[in-house]
Amino acid sequence: MFLTISTTGTTEKPATDLGFLLHKHPGKTQAFATSYGTAHVFYPQATDHRCTAALLLEVDPVALVRRSRGKGRDGSPDTALAQYVNDRPYAASSLLAVALSGVFRTALKGQCAARPELPGQARSLRIEIPALPARGGADLVRRLFAPLGWDCVETESVTLDEQFPEWGDSRYLRLVLEGELRLEDALRQLYVLLPVLDDSKHYWIAPDEVDKLLRAGDGWLAGHPEHALITARYLARRKGLTQSAMERLELARLAEADGSEAEELDDAVDGTPADRDSMERDSAERERSVPLAVRRREAVLAALREAGAARVLDLGCGEGQLVQELLKDTAFTEIVGVDVSARALTTASRRLRLERMGERQSSRVRLLQGSLVYTDKRLAGYDAAVLSEVIEHLDLPRLPALEYAVFGSARPRTVLVTTPNVEFNVRWETLPAGRVRHRDHRFEWTREEFRAWADGVAARHGYAVAYRPVGDEDPEAGPPTQMAVFTRTGDTHETDISETDTADTADTGTDTAIPKEGEAA
Repeated sequence: MFLTISTTGTTEKPATDLGFLLHKHPGKTQAFATSYGTAHVFYPQATDHRCTAALLLEVDPVALVRRSRGKGRDGSPDTALAQYVNDRPYAASSLLAVALSGVFRTALKGQCAARPELPGQARSLRIEIPALPARGGADLVRRLFAPLGWDCVETESVTLDEQFPEWGDSRYLRLVLEGELRLEDALRQLYVLLPVLDDSKHYWIAPDEVDKLLRAGDGWLAGHPEHALITARYLARRKGLTQSAMERLELARLAEADGSEAEELDDAVDGTPADRDSMERDSAERERSVPLAVRRREAVLAALREAGAARVLDLGCGEGQLVQELLKDTAFTEIVGVDVSARALTTASRRLRLERMGERQSSRVRLLQGSLVYTDKRLAGYDAAVLSEVIEHLDLPRLPALEYAVFGSARPRTVLVTTPNVEFNVRWETLPAGRVRHRDHRFEWTREEFRAWADGVAARHGYAVAYRPVGDEDPEAGPPTQMAVFTRTGDTHETDISETDTADTADTGTDTAIPKEGEAA
């Protein structure tokens, strides 16, 4: 099992800097013990102008059988002979990926204590693998490596036997990659894609493999056109692990597009009780019989029934409280909860007990991961959409994008929007002056500000809008929550908001649904 990494340089920037990056001296031959044999690192060429590092992995077939017995597909071979007579000593596979991660650990992490400036520099690289198993052929190899910045992805079929050309080609390819990349990026790509192309992993697939995949794929996997195939193959098609990885990749993609960190988007579950509006717990003194959160859900349900809605979107569904209430009424035949937070959706799945639902009930509900500031074809064609205590969690410059995604693209017949009334905050005894009700609220509007925004939305997108109070109204401060009920007035509308200027119009991608409890492997 063999791989070479070559680079070029000059007298001022010698190619032998590759030795610093790999933490392996060009003048030495080194051997490293692995679980399946011995890995050797040596330099066939090492000059200022060209340097080549080679990794040779000698696989011990007996050790491979002993470690793999009872673990995965290779633990149960078709014949006893296949345990010892196979391509493992010669063809690049997950075993070579494991050797890469062990022998070049610091290079994979982008670390170089002696020359800390080197890892961040892109350099001319040439990587050669003489025997690469490729289930999917040369076309799949190009589909996997070409989007990653390589200028040249060259493949050559390896014949089964040169003495018998009529036998045809094997499933193995000679692969050459050339391009200007950071060494760290190239190694992380190989670590993931070698087992993907072989479509087999020769060790036990544990849940921590998801973390390994996301670490190695950081910065490139989420946006890769073949990310679903890569994820499924890397995790040996284990459904629960693949679903978990896909959810986290989708969150990473949305965060990158939004210019924020994934942790910032995935903040709907923060370890506190599930009620999003933390101040509502203090409302017991004012409304001991019915908390404000319950009153809000009741007001939303009443407006949905009044509108005759059967197919309902809960946009920004959080931990699923409203979805749970909607399921209790059979008049709502299809309920879709959407949230950007994978953790919140997992909590919602547990709350709804999706894994215990009967087939008829479970067919009425779906939980989807997605961002509300992107147009999403999955959300079109519904009777109603609910944005309950959602808009205040967005930065004000993002509101036009949400506006277009909901009112301009999805265009449900009815849209309900609830948001805190900031004028009422003076009535909260435990809320310091000038503070908003929840630490994640980016703003809170007065009744006048809310109406100005809602009137503008309705005018731009062909809706009529009415306003309703939620909770006990104060003579001076108004209600604690304000609700706008938008009703579409026609199929055509004029808008002064363009997709290009205000909304990220790329679809959110594949249908990333949250699995039922118990589906994880």
